[in-house]
Amino acid sequence: MGTTYKQAGVDIEAGDAFVERIKPFAARTMRPEVMAGVGGFGGLFALPPGKYREPVLVAGTDGVGTKLKVAFLAGRHGTVGIDLVAMSVNDILTSGAEPLLFLDYFATGRLEVDAAAEVVKGIAQGCEQAGCALLGGETAEMPGFYARGEYDVAGFCVGVVERSEIIDGRTVAPGDALIGLPSSGLHSNGYSLARKVLLEDAGLTLDAIPEGLSQPLGDALLEPTRIYVKDVRALMQAVKVKGLAHITGSGIPGNLPRCLPDGTKAVLDEKTWQRPPIFELIQRRGAVSRQEMYDTFNMGLGMIVVVAKEDVEKALELLKGRGVQAAEVGRVEAGQGEATVVIEP
Repeated sequence: MGTTYKQAGVDIEAGDAFVERIKPFAARTMRPEVMAGVGGFGGLFALPPGKYREPVLVAGTDGVGTKLKVAFLAGRHGTVGIDLVAMSVNDILTSGAEPLLFLDYFATGRLEVDAAAEVVKGIAQGCEQAGCALLGGETAEMPGFYARGEYDVAGFCVGVVERSEIIDGRTVAPGDALIGLPSSGLHSNGYSLARKVLLEDAGLTLDAIPEGLSQPLGDALLEPTRIYVKDVRALMQAVKVKGLAHITGSGIPGNLPRCLPDGTKAVLDEKTWQRPPIFELIQRRGAVSRQEMYDTFNMGLGMIVVVAKEDVEKALELLKGRGVQAAEVGRVEAGQGEATVVIEP
């Protein structure tokens, strides 16, 4: 008998078993618009007739980054799937879009069904939180390409927004208010710096509880990214949302200007919101500058909403009723040239 594909490192039977394992996870995310999901060559999704006058599709894609290294080290794979969904659905939400469907790409050297199923279970949980369907995905087994026990994941999301309801920041003006929605921690950005400071240089272990934390370091680092879809969409029904910024890589200074028009600047007061203690731990242990922290991490704000000043009270009351401890964190002022951000200590 000649050399087989399995001897070369690809186990087709394991791949088939994996697909069967994840089907129940995907089934829990189904929406009425799904015509065909996991198992086919392509997922089918029909926009409901009559719901939109001028539907505009909004697409986004992202990964989890080196947060995966922490998951590998901890042997915990159940939360990174939530991160994967969050990074894409939060992005398309900034246009006012309702996430409709999600696709995932899982690549590994050798398929370990239990770990991979935990990842996809987390993806399904994220889709449930966002209200979108896990329509399908791709599993790639590539021997020799990834280290044993490691993998990479990518996510792809499609949503829809009425053309007349697209949020693009064009109506933002001086005098508008900034409402900050709290992050759950690092989310999925800045992990190369966090790992260097805490795990490499400081030599901390994931089961340690460093001074300032009330939980093991591994729990703080693997805290899943918050998904803002349902809360922000509820807010959109109550007040006019003028701009939305998902605070990801490059932090507040790099992301908030993306929803502001030229000739404006955002002024934030950092005393108006709380930061999870993981940020202070990184800054203290690594002697990281304040500017570097803000340029790398979300610093406690995962989403920033721009509304008219007169809508602040109503917006905060609605969010509080949904269990979101949001705060008015700043204002929009007149500026010069491209939009900028000032964060006052």
